[in-house]
Amino acid sequence: MPTIRVDMFEGRTPEQKREFVKALTEATVKALGTSPEAVDVILTDIKKSDWATGGVLWSEQKK
Repeated sequence: MPTIRVDMFEGRTPEQKREFVKALTEATVKALGTSPEAVDVILTDIKKSDWATGGVLWSEQKK
């Protein structure tokens, strides 16, 4: 059973998440030849203040 874990910044709507997990599931079924029921997708919403790149918090990144 494939399990896909996705970490992303918070703020997506339930509709966006629904569309995203559907697309991930369909791509996994096509690529691996598994059934949709065998695919798990775990979404983790992360605050920008809890994620850093290059030693700088995303909440403090210059735009």
